[in-house]
Amino acid sequence: MSSDIQPPAFETSHSVELSAQKDSKILSVSVYAGRAEITRLFKFDVKTGQNQVVVTDLPLAIDQQSFRVEGRGAATIHDVTISTVVRPMAPTTSEKLEALQAEQKKTLKALARAKKALSSLETYLDSVNCQHLDVSKLPTIVDSYDAAAEKYDTKVTELENTKIRIEKEIEEEKKSLAGPKGNVKLNLKSTIGVFADLEGEVEIALNYAVRGATWSAQYDIRVAMQSKEKPVSLIYKGALIQDTGEDWTDVPITLETAAPTFGVEIPQLDPWTISVAQPVFFKKSKGGLVGGGPPQAQLFGMAAAGTPPSLGGAQMSQVGGAFGGGGDSDAIQHRGLEVSSRGNITATFSVPGLMTIPSDGVSHKVTIVKLALDATMEWVSVPKRDAKVHLKAVIKNASQYTLLNGPASVYVDGSFISRSEVPAVSPEESFDCPLGLDPSIRVTYLPLSKKVSQSGFMTKATNYIFTRRITLHNTKSLAIENVKVIDQIPVSENSVINVKLISPALELPDSGTLKAGWTENKAGVKIPPPAKVGQGILAQWYGAEDVSSEDEVVSLGKDGKISWLCALPSQGKVTLTLQWEVSAPLRTDITGL
Repeated sequence: MSSDIQPPAFETSHSVELSAQKDSKILSVSVYAGRAEITRLFKFDVKTGQNQVVVTDLPLAIDQQSFRVEGRGAATIHDVTISTVVRPMAPTTSEKLEALQAEQKKTLKALARAKKALSSLETYLDSVNCQHLDVSKLPTIVDSYDAAAEKYDTKVTELENTKIRIEKEIEEEKKSLAGPKGNVKLNLKSTIGVFADLEGEVEIALNYAVRGATWSAQYDIRVAMQSKEKPVSLIYKGALIQDTGEDWTDVPITLETAAPTFGVEIPQLDPWTISVAQPVFFKKSKGGLVGGGPPQAQLFGMAAAGTPPSLGGAQMSQVGGAFGGGGDSDAIQHRGLEVSSRGNITATFSVPGLMTIPSDGVSHKVTIVKLALDATMEWVSVPKRDAKVHLKAVIKNASQYTLLNGPASVYVDGSFISRSEVPAVSPEESFDCPLGLDPSIRVTYLPLSKKVSQSGFMTKATNYIFTRRITLHNTKSLAIENVKVIDQIPVSENSVINVKLISPALELPDSGTLKAGWTENKAGVKIPPPAKVGQGILAQWYGAEDVSSEDEVVSLGKDGKISWLCALPSQGKVTLTLQWEVSAPLRTDITGL
């Protein structure tokens, strides 16, 4: 090999500088609870060979581990880096500023002299004594004063105008030295190495997640009490807030219900060991005894929190679908990296049309969907606590939309009733929506009556029979169903005191043994049958309809709570009777009755 042969010169890199805010278009925005994912498209010309593309004005709120790049064209992406832009120190002075400041100083001194001269003229005129002054000379003195005062008044006015002009020019020069005031929240840049096979136009898409953006669910729930079918109109809204530093102008927006799991790993269990407890030693101090012990005893049960390793640089992978197509043969390839996609990210709501959401931290609302839903009306009263009747709608989410937790404004027959909260509800799941009080159902909680008797021959016992009556009056012009009344009997905490329910005659579960004649509740669990106590009136242990396992059946009635489900005719009245017996040995002092 001859030493005269020179190695080939390195090709100079073609530089391309782009502003994310001026030279790109947002293709899509996916908003999650706590962050958003942005896709930006750039179109620019490259030259054959190495091109260094610098994208500035990216938001500081970017999660750099989420940063990904894809492209289209006859080129290869070599590397991607993200860094913070270091703003150069602005100069604090200039020749022009120094000259203006010198002129300002000179003007201020001249203004002070002119004002002092005016003050001296005023002092001289005040000192003139008419008793010692020839009257014939007075006009000459006054004329001389007027001329001098006018001269200095003019000079003061001119100097004050000059002072104002200089102050404005100084302020303008300082602004000029400081340079254009940029958005401090857009202080990231990305450098992308692109090797082009041919000269021409290429497209690059940046996909990144940003903090400072979120959305939450809000609802308007309108209930038509007279409607037989689909009585509930639920308006599902999304409230978007973003303060990322970049405005989203005329962009398609998707609201995501799934939370992105960037950096979330399956937790690992630490070793769990036990040992014989170490004795604690005490030593005297001025304040008393101070505990001590071996270091291992003091650290028992403590675990150091691990810190996930830092991922340097940006994650570079191809984002599928950013250009509206997939699998194009001319898609820019990533050197030495596997290609991944967004797949399986749940996009629940696509907001129709284009939206503009400025970076202002203010809530912007959008309607997601309007649903017509079925509901069952229920009236519930706990007259022992409050002789009022609460109305609620049990609404079934018979839609494909998952309802997220959020506040709701509730309207009944066009009138605003209350602010409520919608829980997280999956499709085909039901939820309760309180509709306020219904004064047209009147409840009377009558005083408790008591009868006392004794029984037993060898062992005397005292028996108490308690009776409570509750009346319901439907003042509506329509019959209603599903009126639930909840009450209770006492529960004994001592084996010598026995409490027995007399009316309604409900069967108490016996160690969870399923018996013939038991019925299934809505969860498919066998429960003791309800007791029919009147026309359209059933009594049941409270909570029987909601138990979801046989183990829960055993606890029915243990708390003494009972519920009646009533159907009330128009203008009709019904009376419910609760009766129970308490027995205890003679002269037993019973508390709580």
